[in-house]
Amino acid sequence: MRNFPLYELDWQEFEKLVVSICNKILGAGTIIFSSGKDGGRDAKFNGKAENFPSKENPWEGRFIIQVKHTENPIAKCSDSEFKKILEKEASNRLRELVDNHELDYYLVFTNRKLSGIADAHISDFINTKLKVENQIIGEEKIQHWLKEYPGISKIHNLNKLFIPIEFFENDLKEIIIAFSKSSKELSATVSAKLKQLKNTDKTKKNELNNLSKEYFEIIKKKSLSYFVKIEIFLKDPLNKEYLNFYENTIWDLQAKITTKRDEYDKFEEILDTLFEYIFQNNTDLKDNRKLIWVFLHYMYWHCDIGVGD
Repeated sequence: MRNFPLYELDWQEFEKLVVSICNKILGAGTIIFSSGKDGGRDAKFNGKAENFPSKENPWEGRFIIQVKHTENPIAKCSDSEFKKILEKEASNRLRELVDNHELDYYLVFTNRKLSGIADAHISDFINTKLKVENQIIGEEKIQHWLKEYPGISKIHNLNKLFIPIEFFENDLKEIIIAFSKSSKELSATVSAKLKQLKNTDKTKKNELNNLSKEYFEIIKKKSLSYFVKIEIFLKDPLNKEYLNFYENTIWDLQAKITTKRDEYDKFEEILDTLFEYIFQNNTDLKDNRKLIWVFLHYMYWHCDIGVGD
């Protein structure tokens, strides 16, 4: 699995992500502070950590957790700007927490890259200033935890950060426009075939693709009634050009989906990504956007995308 581009998050999203990680490595008692003047704290935890810094030798006491997010994808913890931030925190606000015996362990989470040399240097600096146990947790360790605890990335929908499944969507746009103009003329010819479709069992296909029962019910309820019309439309000799568009599109999509399948859990997440990509690049389909869903569902039903049953 690829690393998530955490610099694409805003600071609030990153802070919530860090708290979810702390709930795993420290415990469910991690408390996040509300936005605003926080006295140098973003979150805190009191007690014995679940498995930090290790399960065998966990820390126990009063933790202060700070979150330092950057939108710079090449930022490092060794940057002078980051050191100045830590110096200010240690010299001012955190000093008071130590003096008031409110701080035993100090954790800084950042999406900056952290080298081994920088790690040692920063820890020595904080030890000198605060004289408390501490760790700077950089990009690399956060990515490791996101892989170890995949539920966190799902909760925070981190897949949205990946570049979408890109393909030449203009062909599908042309098909949708043409189909929208002809679908009413086809409506009287579909009832018998539609009944046959409704009795088709797709249980095995849904299992193979990890498409949820709930989502499959949406396909049947919202899109199934269009499928026979689409089939008639594509088989019409007058629409040979659109059939060619369709075949090129499903070739592209199947290859792209196969390449990126491991980045998604359920198949409906892939369909949602495809819809967003198509619509964002073709906002003139606004009045026909439901047909984007219909054609994606049709492709899935007919095993043109996804694993066949």
